[in-house]
Amino acid sequence: MSDATRVDQVRRQGKGAVFQQVWRELKGLREQSWGHPIGYLFVGPGVLLYFVFSAYPIVRGLIMAFQDYRFLIPETRNPFVSFNGLDNWIEMFQDDTFWHSFKVALAFTFGSFPANLILALMAAVLIAALTKPFWATATRVIVYLPVILPMSVAMLIWGMILDQNIGYLAALVTKIIPITDVSPKWLGFGWALPSMMVAWVWKGFGYNTILFLVGIYGINRELYEAASMDGANAWGRFRHITLPGLKPTFTLIFVLSAGIVSATVPMMILTNGGPAEETLTTGLYLYRQAFSTEYSDMRMGYAAAMNLLLGLIHSVLAGIVFKVMGTERD
Repeated sequence: MSDATRVDQVRRQGKGAVFQQVWRELKGLREQSWGHPIGYLFVGPGVLLYFVFSAYPIVRGLIMAFQDYRFLIPETRNPFVSFNGLDNWIEMFQDDTFWHSFKVALAFTFGSFPANLILALMAAVLIAALTKPFWATATRVIVYLPVILPMSVAMLIWGMILDQNIGYLAALVTKIIPITDVSPKWLGFGWALPSMMVAWVWKGFGYNTILFLVGIYGINRELYEAASMDGANAWGRFRHITLPGLKPTFTLIFVLSAGIVSATVPMMILTNGGPAEETLTTGLYLYRQAFSTEYSDMRMGYAAAMNLLLGLIHSVLAGIVFKVMGTERD
């Protein structure tokens, strides 16, 4: 082999090595930006389930909010046929039952949420003060037990407790502590909504208690020791250390509790909105519009409009909470 041939062969090999190196670098850049193709096989099913069960229902609900969608009338399911613009919203703002249900929902929210918050905070502070691990663990478990109960089971239990004739509460006020000869009708006029608030607080305060406990355990213990050395009492430590340290926890609880405005299940199980719609919340009202023939022929479009309004209210409340609490990122 001549020297010229050998030099040409080495040159060709060098070009091939360069091309291979460039290809490997381009392939590495592609994998860095798009990831390895095998990874899509693992995330694909989860993404598909999200689009089918989350994204599509949200988009479909937004479209339905501007339709005269009536489930019992098949032709109205087509958005091009039943599109009615803002008619659902105009009707909603003229609907006296809607405004009544909204007032009931607000009364339920402002009555139960503060009680839930205060009770959860008190329980968390008391549990955090326990020094023995056994009792701290036992109290946490006891407080959280109502949370793990299904809502339907919890409300059925409260239905038995509140029964006027054989309920435990009736026996308490008539026999154990004889305050009255005849027990009030706890799910009747004047008593139904407060009774629902009590049941709701009992069911949910354990969840907020655990959130407060996590926040308290995350506060630096040295701050309490320094405050004690400076002569601060228990109230002073709580006011100047615990409460400021729980600011992110308060924000989280406020945001998570915004949906209480549309509470539905307790009223549906215990009173079905009665007596005389005294416990008819907006969530229960839109449920009736969409899934029963009590008011209409299952007007899912009108119900979707009300649900969208509640969603906007929840979003506004969450934004106000973030703004007031000052926990948003710059």
